[in-house]
Amino acid sequence: MPSSIKFEIRGVDVSKIRNRNEKRVVRLIPEILDEYYEDYVFESLDIEDIYALTLNLLPARYIQYGSLVISDHLSDYEIKSRIRDAVERVLEHPTRANR
Repeated sequence: MPSSIKFEIRGVDVSKIRNRNEKRVVRLIPEILDEYYEDYVFESLDIEDIYALTLNLLPARYIQYGSLVISDHLSDYEIKSRIRDAVERVLEHPTRANR
């Protein structure tokens, strides 16, 4: 994505709106990747694909500064399950042809 793109709409900066699942996915991915450690060494692109795919498999939970957080509806178990789904898809459909 070109760095010249501003995340601004009619003068309102929207660049700080985040998906609440991002931090949880980042925290949980290493645990799941360890399950595959003896069989596969994940490259940078693999991890990026797993991260992005996992977020796409989860319902979006966007927040901005000042948002009220009522509850977290997704358990770590559910997120780990989606991470495993993403890992399996990346392993079944690698982005590089030399695998």
